[in-house]
Amino acid sequence: MFGTYKHTIDAKGRLCIPASLREDLGETFYVTLWMEQCLVAHTKESWDKLMEKYNAMTAREQKRMRPILAHAAKCEVDGQGRIILPQELREHVGLKKNVAVVGMGGRAEIWDAEQRAEIDADETKLENLEEIFMELEV
Repeated sequence: MFGTYKHTIDAKGRLCIPASLREDLGETFYVTLWMEQCLVAHTKESWDKLMEKYNAMTAREQKRMRPILAHAAKCEVDGQGRIILPQELREHVGLKKNVAVVGMGGRAEIWDAEQRAEIDADETKLENLEEIFMELEV
């Protein structure tokens, strides 16, 4: 998955998932909190792997996973390519109306569009891009 797609969340909390990302995410996927001020969408396969790791953890390690699981939502794409993002998740990361859906390889991130634009402006500075390409050795 890759690319940035601008969309809006309607009054009912529905978000259109871009067709190219829908292909990779599938008709059912899982959305939860992420390390930054955004949501992350996992494919069913990715979520199943996460659950396998969770089930192999000690009780103490599982406790640390509580925020990820407690705030997760199983999302199913409707006939118009939309999912319902629960209000609690939207509020937790400050999603209002305008969002950016960002393909990130094996997952997709869902950001407030303004916040994502600010971060993107910083991330795409020449010195940051140079560092990334040096790390990738390309």
